[in-house]
Amino acid sequence: MRDHIWLSGQIATDAGDDIESQTRGTLAKIDGLLETANSSKTDLVKVTVLMTDIGFYGTINEIYSEWLDGTTPPARAAYEVPNLPAGALVEIVCEAFRGSGT
Repeated sequence: MRDHIWLSGQIATDAGDDIESQTRGTLAKIDGLLETANSSKTDLVKVTVLMTDIGFYGTINEIYSEWLDGTTPPARAAYEVPNLPAGALVEIVCEAFRGSGT
């Protein structure tokens, strides 16, 4: 379990009021947390994306794909939910294994 990293749901309402800003802000936050854990997005094995409108899926997917460019994509699930904390439009939960992507 020493190398198993769980990131609870991350949101970025401070990044803006639109789905693009919040998605980019959330992914930047995830980058920072993984770095703090001596890991990176290359070590991700599972990602769960929660969004308040399934219509956001295309935009989130485009930004997410750009963010993952050059890595092996982890398993992912995406769901529409009625509400998220702090009025967020997107929340992302991640699981990684340190060193698995190298």
